[in-house]
Amino acid sequence: MLGAALIAVGTFLSSLTDNQGLAAGVGIAVILLNYCSVSLSEYASATALGSVIALLVIYVLMGLLIRYVTRNGSLAYWIAFALSAATVALFVINSQAFEGLLPNIMNQLSLFERFTAFVNGIFDVSAIVYYLTVIAFFLFLSVQSLEKRRYH
Repeated sequence: MLGAALIAVGTFLSSLTDNQGLAAGVGIAVILLNYCSVSLSEYASATALGSVIALLVIYVLMGLLIRYVTRNGSLAYWIAFALSAATVALFVINSQAFEGLLPNIMNQLSLFERFTAFVNGIFDVSAIVYYLTVIAFFLFLSVQSLEKRRYH
């Protein structure tokens, strides 16, 4: 399941570019970043303000990715703006909810962290569901990216 999820992520990254070397390099970098995300989460800011700033940066990067894939700048900007505004509003209302959020997100999104349960001999159904969701999500994005390229 871990291998299939990593292949799905690599396939999506490969569908974004025509250059095979660039796709391979970015794919390896993303996989290594995901592998190290649990260790890096120990160094990530656990303060509420640090989590909000990291989320805002993620929203901007997500907006740029949406703009690149869909070639629709206004959609990407509005999505990034709406998510940023909602996050800032929630931070103003209840800043305690953002304490330790960034390290928690990094731990929860790690593909390799869920694999350790299987290595230790535990059959974790939630990990299976997570891997299937990641596989389906990134293959869906790959198909959408290729369909977009086909019609342009």
